[in-house]
Amino acid sequence: MKALVTGGAGFIASHLEDLLIEDGWDIVSIDFSDDTGNIDHLTDNESFEFQKMDINNIDELIEISKGCDFVFHLAANSDIRAGSENSEVDFKNTFMTTKNVLDAIVKNEIGNLFFASTSAIYGDKPGIDLKEDEGNLKPISHYGAYKLASEAVISSYTHMYGLNSLIFRFPNVVGSRLTHGVIFDFINKLKRNPEELEILGDGLQKKQYVHVTDLAEGIMSFSQNIGDGMDVYNISTNSFINVNRIADIVCEGMGLKDVQYKYTGGSIGWKGDVSTFSYDISKAEANGWKFKFDSEQAVRETVREVLTE
Repeated sequence: MKALVTGGAGFIASHLEDLLIEDGWDIVSIDFSDDTGNIDHLTDNESFEFQKMDINNIDELIEISKGCDFVFHLAANSDIRAGSENSEVDFKNTFMTTKNVLDAIVKNEIGNLFFASTSAIYGDKPGIDLKEDEGNLKPISHYGAYKLASEAVISSYTHMYGLNSLIFRFPNVVGSRLTHGVIFDFINKLKRNPEELEILGDGLQKKQYVHVTDLAEGIMSFSQNIGDGMDVYNISTNSFINVNRIADIVCEGMGLKDVQYKYTGGSIGWKGDVSTFSYDISKAEANGWKFKFDSEQAVRETVREVLTE
């Protein structure tokens, strides 16, 4: 089997590529980033090929995806805060990349697609256990809006061209090789000033976390059993951790005591942030979704991994 992995130099994709190669796949990995540190350990593997390219160059994308059996589409704007400041970021890097991937799939008759979606498509819906068929979706970030638009165009292409499409909607993902997010930010802030930590919002934001190794294994498992048409799954751990607790765990992992927490105030970290949400993951669990780490364990393991990298 041969797979194209978009966003292939990224955090999540690099862990997925490790598993694909272990399973005997040939990989064509593409990314527009110059930072290939996450995949440097794969570059000498004869089953792995990396190409720096812009997915929005449709002609190059069609050419490089020839002969593939599966596309794992993980390329997107990964910084929601950056996208909130400039809507073009998510339009180009989240939505248009998806549309181009679909056109390449159809052109090359590939047939199988995995798409990395997000909890942000639901918008701000506190007090509701969100199911995959939840209606009245109102994303509050450009990132969530263009992920939802991507799901819509995947649905239309799946129907029109007979594709098999698998969509995972996941929350915050953490683990080794991460490049952004609250753990990454806290560690770097404390390295600069170990006596004080700025926390966006009030620190009470309650989040769900998934460890990247659990997620990558889930993608592999579900992709190997992909069904006809389009399937959508909420992926999470049925657990929560608030930002203050994450700060405590980071300080503990760095051996820091008596750190003063300084809050920016408000119930969210930035405009477009969702302070809390709750997933119903019964559909995913019924189809084999399993995880090793709950939210707090995922955070603890990530702090350990990042500090020893």
